[in-house]
Amino acid sequence: MPKRSDAWLKLVHIVTDVEAALGRMLQDRHGLGLSEYRALQILSRSPKSEMRMQELASHLRLNQSSVSRMVERLERGKLTVRDLCPDDKRGVYAVLTDKGRSRLESAQPDYEAALTAAIKEHGCDELLSASFTKAG
Repeated sequence: MPKRSDAWLKLVHIVTDVEAALGRMLQDRHGLGLSEYRALQILSRSPKSEMRMQELASHLRLNQSSVSRMVERLERGKLTVRDLCPDDKRGVYAVLTDKGRSRLESAQPDYEAALTAAIKEHGCDELLSASFTKAG
């Protein structure tokens, strides 16, 4: 019987492979890194398409410094802007722009197709479906 740690390591390798494939596709076709895509996705789902930088960092599981640099790159591409929090002048929001929403909408079908293909390639389709049926 395989050890739990062996199964865990296999899962980590699969996730790493899937994320690498997604990242390459997003960069090649849409000029976005995987974390940048996820940031745009998170912002698009938040009220007013904006979120405090600290909260965005938490959602992305990245440190605040990394998120600040990433949002700066997104700003250079006019995909986001930064806005000061009206209640707390130290607080900064990342705000999705129309161009950012358009880029996200353009990338989403490719992302979903690449994700589906990568999951099937690794034989995880049924496992994920069963997991989310139980959780949902």
